[in-house]
Amino acid sequence: MATDKTSFAKDDHRFGLGDPAPNDGQGDHVPGQGHGKTGFAVLALGALGVVYGDIGTSPLYALRETINAAMSGNIGSHGGHGAAVIREVPRDIVIGVLSLILWSLVFVVTIKYVLILLRADNNGEGGTLTLVALAQRAVGKAKGTGWVLGLGMVGAALFYGDAVITPAISVLSAVEGLKLVTPAFEPYVVYIASAILIGLFAVQSGGTERVAKWFGPIMGIWFLTLAGLGIYHIQDDVGVFASVNPLYGVMFFVNHPGVSLVVLGTVCLAVTGAEALYADMGHFGRGPIQSAWFFMVFPALWLNYLGQGALILHDPTTIDNPFYKLAPDFLILPLVILATVATIIASQAVITGAFSLTRQAIQLGILPRMEVRHTSEHTSGQIYMPRVNWILLVVVLGLVWSFRSSSGLANAYGISVFGAMTVDAILAFIVIWKGWRWSLAATCCVILPFLAIDVAFFSANMLKLFHGGFVPVMLAAVLVILMATWIRGSGILFEKTRKADVPLLELLDMLAKSPPHRVKGTAVFLTGDPVVAPAAMLHNLKHNKVLHEKNAILTVRSLDVPRIAEDERVRIEPISDGFWKMELRYGYMESPNIPKGLGILRKQGFKFDIMSTSFFLSRRSIKPSANSGMPLWQDKLFISMARSATDATSYFQIPTGRVVEVGTQVTV
Repeated sequence: MATDKTSFAKDDHRFGLGDPAPNDGQGDHVPGQGHGKTGFAVLALGALGVVYGDIGTSPLYALRETINAAMSGNIGSHGGHGAAVIREVPRDIVIGVLSLILWSLVFVVTIKYVLILLRADNNGEGGTLTLVALAQRAVGKAKGTGWVLGLGMVGAALFYGDAVITPAISVLSAVEGLKLVTPAFEPYVVYIASAILIGLFAVQSGGTERVAKWFGPIMGIWFLTLAGLGIYHIQDDVGVFASVNPLYGVMFFVNHPGVSLVVLGTVCLAVTGAEALYADMGHFGRGPIQSAWFFMVFPALWLNYLGQGALILHDPTTIDNPFYKLAPDFLILPLVILATVATIIASQAVITGAFSLTRQAIQLGILPRMEVRHTSEHTSGQIYMPRVNWILLVVVLGLVWSFRSSSGLANAYGISVFGAMTVDAILAFIVIWKGWRWSLAATCCVILPFLAIDVAFFSANMLKLFHGGFVPVMLAAVLVILMATWIRGSGILFEKTRKADVPLLELLDMLAKSPPHRVKGTAVFLTGDPVVAPAAMLHNLKHNKVLHEKNAILTVRSLDVPRIAEDERVRIEPISDGFWKMELRYGYMESPNIPKGLGILRKQGFKFDIMSTSFFLSRRSIKPSANSGMPLWQDKLFISMARSATDATSYFQIPTGRVVEVGTQVTV
């Protein structure tokens, strides 16, 4: 039977966060905490492959773009410096840029994310939408939290900008190393990068479980290679160690005020991917992520940047590609291959992050339902979302062919990253002040310096708005409009349908006085509002004039916690003869599975057989209205989104042969 693509507002309403679960205090359990040494080491190694892929590939382009920006002062001329142009790079520029990169890694990544934000977890989970849940809980629903959700929408939308730019710039920068092997490869760089990206997105449907176990070891080799190449060339000019002194970074701005904002806009390339530390905390835990950063990633990055800086001071002609020129000629091809693999892994991390973020957004009611496929029997976080995957691929390929070089794409990078980081800082301020109950003065002392840094980086990147930076801004704007339309439209539809509703208890009293014919089996009526009678039940009584022996009024509720324990999954309450209210509860990191959830009822003594149960859903046909409360264009956009949403049967994983749908028409 065809299933409903517009049934979502009342009978399976997904809007709102629901009530917090009991005992959902901060940091109850974090993976990796309390593990033995072997388990901890495995998690730390895994974090190298998933958490640090993006920031780990930044040395491919970050220092080159920053020094080029400092030399030119023109954000439109990156990448135009070759051996024939650059005769000498002023020492103060190299040392100043190295100092800015080092202290950006210290302040933005180490202190803000690794030491502070990793402590703001929701039962071990992190990420922008986790901060939204924590901030909403801290502010309190009575005071209204729409503005908090709005901030989360902006942060989530900006993350998608990172998710499309990271694969494009990372793979392009890696493949560009082939030009150093032989110039004959130069005309084919874009084609090779496109083929790699198409292959990467094409294999997503099969899951990454089998190959993911190699991500950590490969990235471990990558970081050791970064450190080794850096150490090898630091001897070219050991004076680069002077960059440890932050005064050199400050003096760069004093001595070069004309290019300070431009340079700040490219320094941020060294810290892109920092938000992944927080977003992936639930997979590896705070301890392993922190250990991997302090003992492997940070030292390797710092040594490599020092090595690149020393090489440029020793031989200014290497400014066109200092990373690959760290290697001897005979090692360039192996290094290109290793870099390409590393960038594929980095791209995989943000693609997986986009899938996870989309699922969270659906669960929190800010995006319509989309198909979610689980690609692992062992790991719930391993999911594949076909629609998201192919949209990402189209946008990524569009970026590759539009900009055609990593230098060009560098202008598009940064705005989305630091926009999302700014949102994180604002939400963290709310969580620490209201949730952790710190004093306002203490909260300001901790968060405002980092917020100022984020705003400075974001402002500097806005200079690139007309040189490629408009891409993530436009993408984020479109996504925010879609999210806002979905939330507003869902609320309007819910209120309109509720006006025609019949209170459930009133209906049950009527049925007790005039009972209809009963048939064997169990009927489950999905509804988003258990106080009123489901439309499917009313239509079944009106047309079929029968009831089943057992009737369950089922509500699927998403809570503002990442996961729900199995013993807390189902709540059941008898309300009348043959009638029960049931509630299935899921966290925003989980995918609802109604048959599996109802199977838990057997342990509670409720006899439930999926093969003798009928699931009743309302199928709504939505029509635009002149007085919907939204502009006509937004009205039509909402209806289009509703029609394209994955049907409730597939989303809730109900066997299609057990579903009965009842159609109604609603004007919005």
